[in-house]
Amino acid sequence: MSIEVTTAGGVAEVVLDFPPVNALPVQGWHDLAAAITAAGHDRGVSAVILTARGRGFCAGVDIKEMQRTAGHAALLGANAGCYAAFAAVYECAVPVIAAVHGFCLGGGIGLAGNADLIIAAGDATFGLPEVDRGALGAATHLARLVPEQLMRAMVYTCQTVTAAQLLSFGTVYQVVPREELRAAARDLAATIAAKDPAVIRAAKQSLNGIDPVDVKRSYRFEQGFTFELTLLGAGDRARQAFVDGDRQ
Repeated sequence: MSIEVTTAGGVAEVVLDFPPVNALPVQGWHDLAAAITAAGHDRGVSAVILTARGRGFCAGVDIKEMQRTAGHAALLGANAGCYAAFAAVYECAVPVIAAVHGFCLGGGIGLAGNADLIIAAGDATFGLPEVDRGALGAATHLARLVPEQLMRAMVYTCQTVTAAQLLSFGTVYQVVPREELRAAARDLAATIAAKDPAVIRAAKQSLNGIDPVDVKRSYRFEQGFTFELTLLGAGDRARQAFVDGDRQ
């Protein structure tokens, strides 16, 4: 399990590798936040690519870690880690390109939704299974990808949408064959990195400044309902059902 960072030509590439499905443990979220923040602080970097190895981009939090950890330490840690990682993507001093393949679920939506640009493989799907997991969160970020009523339907039903659908909404920049994903992301990042670094950094700051929604505060509000559901017992029941079902 790792987060790999390489830098070349003004572009930092951050790669998630948490087999089998890139469901990040608590420490993984914090490590990701630190890696993205550090890349943005590197004055030789003008763009960041966030991508992943394996079957999909990100399946969210490691629910099995939560269920095998006594008490609520892992739940609290995951919530803090997701908050930090999503904020790091949004606040990164340079544009972040999410290169998404396979599934982008739960916490993956938080990462992709806060990215400046998304390039997706043709097999990419996006969704929030939170209701089925007894939790809430990242609707803030899903709302940056799909229209309001569809976002609500996706939250209530846990249905997913395809990269092609997001392309039609204009929230995915490009859809490419999976084998071309990394190259397409690098080409786009290189185009950005060829611009004046000072202007690109100012552009990122200015665009965040005119956003109509405070994504950090909005997401934190959502997280509070996950804590309530846990206190009610609904959260733990849903998480355990997921773990038990995965064992069958």
